[in-house]
Amino acid sequence: MDIRFVTAGGGDVVAVMATDGGDLLAAGKALDAAASGRIAKAMKAANFRGGAGQVTDILAPDGVDFARVLVIGIGKADAADGMTVERWAGHAVKRVLTSGAEKLVLQPDALPSVSKAEAGAHAAMGARLAGYRFDTYRTKLKPDQKPTLTAVEIAMDGPAAAKARADKDAAVVEGVFFARDLVSEPPNVLYPESFAERLRDLETIGCEVEVLEPETMARLGMGALLGVAQGSSRPARLVAVKWNGGSKGSKPIALVGKGVTFDTGGISLKPGAGMDEMKGDMGGAAAVAGTMKAIALRKAKANVVGVVALVENMPGANAQRPGDIVNTMSGQTIEVLNTDAEGRLILADAVWYAQDKYEPSALIDLATLTGAVIVALGHENAGMFSNDEDLAHAITSAGQAEGEPVWRLPLSAAYDKLIDTPNADMKNIAGKPVAGSIVGAQFVKRFIKDGMPWAHMDIAGTAWKSGPYEDPLSPAWATGYGVRLLNRLIQNRYEE
Repeated sequence: MDIRFVTAGGGDVVAVMATDGGDLLAAGKALDAAASGRIAKAMKAANFRGGAGQVTDILAPDGVDFARVLVIGIGKADAADGMTVERWAGHAVKRVLTSGAEKLVLQPDALPSVSKAEAGAHAAMGARLAGYRFDTYRTKLKPDQKPTLTAVEIAMDGPAAAKARADKDAAVVEGVFFARDLVSEPPNVLYPESFAERLRDLETIGCEVEVLEPETMARLGMGALLGVAQGSSRPARLVAVKWNGGSKGSKPIALVGKGVTFDTGGISLKPGAGMDEMKGDMGGAAAVAGTMKAIALRKAKANVVGVVALVENMPGANAQRPGDIVNTMSGQTIEVLNTDAEGRLILADAVWYAQDKYEPSALIDLATLTGAVIVALGHENAGMFSNDEDLAHAITSAGQAEGEPVWRLPLSAAYDKLIDTPNADMKNIAGKPVAGSIVGAQFVKRFIKDGMPWAHMDIAGTAWKSGPYEDPLSPAWATGYGVRLLNRLIQNRYEE
């Protein structure tokens, strides 16, 4: 979809803003004046109140050169921010994407906390994100299911500043789309080896990519990661993607992602209902991959390394058993009491490898780790745990700014005791139905070296959102959650 910035746009559909109470902003008032008040009259007839996301669709009003006028509510103007504008644009694109219209004109207005240039850039971001489709395997789309929208014009005074910002944001959108594509791919197409090959493609945009195969991982002592993979005919991979955009010799920030390309639960088999969604159990790895693509495309002035652990968890004849004890690269041992608590096992070796090889300034891991975090936080916030106050605050701020919120959850010695066992250094579950997401974080924390600023993000509720959860900026499945947050964090905290 082509995004253009213009001073005056023309097309099939135009979208304008209205605030709480049904008040049109400047662009909408100008259209209403041209239509001799017919737009305001139609809004009143439709009982339009201007609530966030509320839409009035006005067909062929006299006096304007558009077949349709969309009046879309943004709620209270003094509470609106850049994300408000993005969602406004997203609603407009979703409304007309398959409608037969070919060109949409967006007329964003400045808001109390959003300048005109910022509003234009956010409108472009929202339009791009809302236009995403994953139709790779759909061969018989009906005419009314096929996208017809090919161009979006953002009409505003002084468009150059908005365009300059939007051009930089386009790299982040590409990263989000990369993550969404990875989560959406079926597990017979995306498995550890093919995922690794897709990451190799990042070399074309300046990243360094290293792929570790099972023999190398075995020499390094990664028994926890390899134990998860041993039931599958698909061999494990560990991939490190480096972006060297900062000063030579400065320590990188490390991003580590859980990449279980399909999770049956192993011998501790999951119920059949909904198991197909476990193709998305590599959402953490997808977020890391998307972030690396985004920062490389925008040539971020920072040193960043992304490490993803890629396995398939299957109940094969050689599968790991409940009761097995495995060694880890750190030298610690783990008693595996439930093979469906596999994400923390692969993270144990991946986070140690990232620290041991790259000596990062900080480490953040992302994982679709527990169903318990969905019970606690639903699909609105990721769970975040950290041993560093400054890092935790920076992550929270970045998530809030980018519409990818986190909620910090606790860590403590009392929770840590829940994974003690007399048979090994630790066990991989508490053995009782309490504090599941916290226990998972405490487990990963045992593999974080002393003094390492670290955060763990449990994104099980945010990496994908099945219906009826609807978001104007996202499809009904893979969200690409984490890419925008991590990109903003790097921009705010680690770029030179």
